[in-house]
Amino acid sequence: MSGVTEVVLVTGMSGAGRSTAARALEDLGWFVVDNLLPRLIPDTVVALTQDSTIAHVAVVVDVRGGRFFADTEEALRALRERGLDVQILFLEASDESLVRRFESSRRPHPLQAGERLVDGLRRERDMLRDLRGDADLVIDTTTLNVHDLRRKIEAAFTVDEARLRATVMSFGFKYGIPVDADVVLDARFLPNPHWEPELRDQTGLDPAVNDYVLTIDTAREFLERAAGLLDLMADGYLREGKRYVTIAVGCTGGKHRSVALAENLAARLVKQGVETLVVHRDLGRE
Repeated sequence: MSGVTEVVLVTGMSGAGRSTAARALEDLGWFVVDNLLPRLIPDTVVALTQDSTIAHVAVVVDVRGGRFFADTEEALRALRERGLDVQILFLEASDESLVRRFESSRRPHPLQAGERLVDGLRRERDMLRDLRGDADLVIDTTTLNVHDLRRKIEAAFTVDEARLRATVMSFGFKYGIPVDADVVLDARFLPNPHWEPELRDQTGLDPAVNDYVLTIDTAREFLERAAGLLDLMADGYLREGKRYVTIAVGCTGGKHRSVALAENLAARLVKQGVETLVVHRDLGRE
């Protein structure tokens, strides 16, 4: 009998953290196969099912495969036709961030072809567009360091009894909406602690700011409805095979309201049995 219960295809932009994600999965006990030609993936995974000690397999695929990369969609279809549970993890980052990473490593982009680095990134985004659209989990690593990315991988892929795994992220609208958010909640309708002199230099992690935000009736109702919304969506997500959800809570700067609300929303989700990771994307940028 097959021991493999879960297969994750790890893909995404070059420089966005695929190697870090693969190492994190390996440390969690996953069997990781890197840079395999896509057409070989189905037979390789099926061969691994013969080993009853291997329950979780991660396959890293990227544009280094050149023209063979086009076989990825067919490989996914073949795996699913064989009854295997296949998820797609997509690593994303902004062009500006990727350019800095490539320049610091002094390595060319695999699709650069003697042109500008941004030309290689544009070609790669075109090649990956369909996979990104089908991804079960998108992680934007633009503002994440290696340790942050590992924590997100661990929260999403640790084997446990959690029904749904969630990341609750605070952010500032003035820095842009997170590209990996499944649900975006806007907290800018609430009074802003920034305009209170004694609270301006504090953050939503400080008790005084948390109390200021949570003493407002509409803030408490906001949390109730947000937690209820995810509870309503959870069964549908799981039924559709989506086990990871990112909920982004935004305020103007990502320092006060969104941070306090994200912390409190995460606490409520944990009580509902959802394994939850909290990320404060823009805290410290002001």
